[in-house]
Amino acid sequence: IPSENKIIGYTTKNSGGVPDNFKNYFVIVFDKSFTVTKTFDGDKLLDAIESQADHSGAIIGFKTVKGEKVNAKVASSFISYEQAERNLNELGKNDFDQIKEKGKNVWNTELSRIKVGGGTAEQFTTFYSSLYRSLLFPRKFYEFDAKGKVVHYSPYNGKVLPGYMFTDTGFWDTFRALFPFLNLMYPELNQQMQEGLSNAYNESGWLPEWASPGLRDVMVGNNSASVVAEAYLKSETKKNPEIENLYKALIHGANNQGPLRAVGRLGVDYYNSLGYVPYDAGINENAARTLEYAYDDFAIYKLGLALNKPKSETDLYKKRSLNYKNLFDSENNLMRGKNKDGKFQTPFSPFKWGDAFTEGNSWHYSWSVFHDMQGLIDLMGGKDVFVSQLDKVFSLAPVFDESYYGSVIHEFREMQIANMGQYAHGNQPIQHMTYLYDYAGEPWKTQYWVRETMNRMYKPTPDGYCGDEDNGQTSAWYVFSAIGFYPVTPASDQYVIGTPLFKTVKIKLQNGKEVSINAPQNNAANKYIKSMKFNGKADANNWLSHSELLKGATIDFEMSNTPNKNRGTAKKDFPYSLSTEK
Repeated sequence: IPSENKIIGYTTKNSGGVPDNFKNYFVIVFDKSFTVTKTFDGDKLLDAIESQADHSGAIIGFKTVKGEKVNAKVASSFISYEQAERNLNELGKNDFDQIKEKGKNVWNTELSRIKVGGGTAEQFTTFYSSLYRSLLFPRKFYEFDAKGKVVHYSPYNGKVLPGYMFTDTGFWDTFRALFPFLNLMYPELNQQMQEGLSNAYNESGWLPEWASPGLRDVMVGNNSASVVAEAYLKSETKKNPEIENLYKALIHGANNQGPLRAVGRLGVDYYNSLGYVPYDAGINENAARTLEYAYDDFAIYKLGLALNKPKSETDLYKKRSLNYKNLFDSENNLMRGKNKDGKFQTPFSPFKWGDAFTEGNSWHYSWSVFHDMQGLIDLMGGKDVFVSQLDKVFSLAPVFDESYYGSVIHEFREMQIANMGQYAHGNQPIQHMTYLYDYAGEPWKTQYWVRETMNRMYKPTPDGYCGDEDNGQTSAWYVFSAIGFYPVTPASDQYVIGTPLFKTVKIKLQNGKEVSINAPQNNAANKYIKSMKFNGKADANNWLSHSELLKGATIDFEMSNTPNKNRGTAKKDFPYSLSTEK
């Protein structure tokens, strides 16, 4: 449109997960008149200002003097040209440098909500880089119409509808630490995300497990249950107008197989009747599915209790949350695929990636009992055996069996390069495992291995990232761990204590309260917690309460270069497990 120094257009190019009417509209406005206006169709140059083709574009030219800059303002929309123009107005009359400065100020505001002190330059860079990456996903997939109302193009049914929508996140990764981070630091934003999930259910009939931008057939599990339940359980007000619809969506997803293998629950009939997804039922990564479904059932159980659902219903999901026990092989003290006849699959190699598991092996997935670590300890025969199994993860050679994949995938190499035995922190299934010594009365081992992981797996260098970012999950692990605690069981009120990395941490919560964490003796050698005070009172617990942190808190750590083998060793000090629930 030469009279307006403007180009408008759209593209239909996509890599799936969109309806047939998908278009990404765009508008580009220049601050200088065009002297050349042509378009092209493939390799054909056209003397026309409009073109529509499989590969089309605009060509423009300007008359400039040496050193002159031409500025372009760009905006896009999934709704229409008009909406793209409306979105462009968000830039106002700001020039490039003003926009750049505004962007810088926005990021500084967000990054300064957590202020750390008393670390090295490398640690500061690594921390704030991780915090930055933790805030990149999920993506906002909504726009503001002419009346300023929130609207979105639905990646599920192709309609333009009112309300929020978010996308580009995989719950298999992000239920572990990224969404707990958002629940702690951004509860208001997370409320919008919950509305977006309710809209996704209304528009597709399912909750997404990996939205990109619509339903995608990626990974396993039904971990939308954790994302929905945790957001409600950890909210201060317990006021979510969408919660009944979302609970309905969880029940639907937990009892039905979806239109894609990664939506709903693949193998649900087996799981609900046998208590596990069988190895010989033609369903890939069956043991991983079973273990994650069990935790997801725990999340539904907890949400059901909070919503005063019938006892028969909550009892059902509580019972199903114990299904992890059906895959425990006492001979190896590990999780193992099981056939329909109740016999374990053979042959069995705990080093075989994939097969019964997802992007990991039995050494990685055997700890995926996020909600009932005491139950797993009991299955193994007690704390000593449990700790011994944890120790083996680090002492075993970083060997692998790649036969299921037929080639060496990058996760294998990352585990080898890490050189921490079978501990494969570059991928998600095992990332909580270093915190599990806290459940068995040896918290100093958690402190040692958490600090080792922070030091060895994360560096502010081009090769300093240990593996898949995966929508902020691996960065959120570092942010939590550097602060000093981690959400092993997201759908509970607790964080499990590790070891703080900095001498001081100041956390500004969205409700105006502040959490202050002090560890004045902290340094590279003093990685062990000698004592802890919570709001001035001595505290031997290996966990912190989310609801107490929301009130504002001061946590004081006395650090030492030698383990305190008397603190956090009594059962009353251990974090939550379903088996110890009264």
